[in-house]
Amino acid sequence: MHDEKIKRLYHLKKLAEGGGGAEKVEAQHSKGKLTARERIDILLDANTFVEIDKYVTSRSEDTNEKKYYGDGVVTGFGFVNGRRVFVYAYDFTILGGSLGEMAGRKVSKLMDHALKSGAPLIGIIDSGGARIQEGVMSLDGYG
Repeated sequence: MHDEKIKRLYHLKKLAEGGGGAEKVEAQHSKGKLTARERIDILLDANTFVEIDKYVTSRSEDTNEKKYYGDGVVTGFGFVNGRRVFVYAYDFTILGGSLGEMAGRKVSKLMDHALKSGAPLIGIIDSGGARIQEGVMSLDGYG
């Protein structure tokens, strides 16, 4: 039973870290672009990234789109030259990096953490804009 739960956790982690899937990642690379996670890895000091809300998915029930872990934005904190920073990066491999309600909430939460801790916030934008499929709720992420 315990082993099955560990296997399930590793499976979910792999799904969450895989973005929109191998084909979407390859399409991103074929355009000479890095994925959101690759950009964060290059920006931050090695092995310092701690992801926040990795397993969040869209609440929308009206879309025909697949739900992705992270809801199209990678959020967390790490260090740049030894200084703590908060960082978010929109993941173009997931629905064109479009902003949905939960993605907006993740970024807002990260902004609050950065403000409370006095650490810089870095945003890496590769996005097609608001997620129209979620209607007006996606616009909530813009404030």
